[in-house]
Amino acid sequence: MTGLLSDLASLAPKNAAAAVKAAVNTSMCANADSRLSTAPAKVPYDRDMDSLIETPSLAGNVPDTIAISNVNLSLGSGAARVHILKDISLRVGPGEAIGLIGPSGSGKSTLLMVMAGLERPDGGEVVVNGTPFNALDEDALARFRGRQVGIVFQSFHLIPTMTALENVAVPLELAGNPDAAQRAAQELTSVGLGDRLHHYPTQLSGGEQQRVALARALAPDPAILVADEPTGNLDEATGKQIVDLLFTKHAERGMTLVLVTHDTSLAQRCDRVVRLRSGRIDTGTANRVAAS
Repeated sequence: MTGLLSDLASLAPKNAAAAVKAAVNTSMCANADSRLSTAPAKVPYDRDMDSLIETPSLAGNVPDTIAISNVNLSLGSGAARVHILKDISLRVGPGEAIGLIGPSGSGKSTLLMVMAGLERPDGGEVVVNGTPFNALDEDALARFRGRQVGIVFQSFHLIPTMTALENVAVPLELAGNPDAAQRAAQELTSVGLGDRLHHYPTQLSGGEQQRVALARALAPDPAILVADEPTGNLDEATGKQIVDLLFTKHAERGMTLVLVTHDTSLAQRCDRVVRLRSGRIDTGTANRVAAS
């Protein structure tokens, strides 16, 4: 996925929408604007999806927003295959903010990708907002992600040939929102960029670009916001502004927030800190680990 996202910078305007379908973190999916391969009545969700989803095995009377059980994931092949996540079980409640910390290579970002539906585990169960990912094919999973999961990366991944307004509006347009431009303008205004709607990424500072990325993640009003080192490319002062904004939006909207960071002090602003080491959760750092 990282390779696909990095290709955005070289795309011409006429290919920007296609690029977003293939790679932008908040896009709906590559086939979102084409006919579904499964009859609508049989798709595990639609805009009234909650009535069509059976209660997953990990959900209780008040389902967790994220419930992960016995997840394993390996990447690579042959002798180069590496076991990244090892028997991970974790629950995250509605509106909870958790910080994922650990040394490089511990599996933090990979676990976040699993939560966001960007990586399929080799085994185990992932249930997000009442929806079991195992029940969704790739198209359905991408549509779900575009509606329910907002994603902010360390690199901003803005489309260089589009204005701030257009960058935020693209996932809404792919979702068929008739008020995409208006909604995008509202989100940009809410992150302090009401006077920068028609500026291109090269005309914006790093902090402003990350604000655009945050607005894009928030635009579909997702249940979950995941952020992977969102201040990694920013100076300390600008990073603090972005973090303050991130937690403000989390509090305002009551979203579940998952934050990957190397900064322990930043992680401690969350409700709970979960530490990973060598692909496993450290004992005692996840008080609500799912029962296996």
